[in-house]
Amino acid sequence: MKIVIIGAGYVGMANAVLLAQHHDVWIHDTNPEKLALINKKRSPIIDPDIPTYLAQDHLRLTAT
Repeated sequence: MKIVIIGAGYVGMANAVLLAQHHDVWIHDTNPEKLALINKKRSPIIDPDIPTYLAQDHLRLTAT
């Protein structure tokens, strides 16, 4: 399944990371710094679990 999430804040990132474990996920945001961090597999928000998920090789998440 292909999923688009709008907003790379706390709710958007949590949903994107969880869904991207089994689906192709694109996350859209107006902040280019957040998008660059996500594409570099770094979290744009402070959360204890998201960096762990972003480090996984099989995560299918793209920020645009």
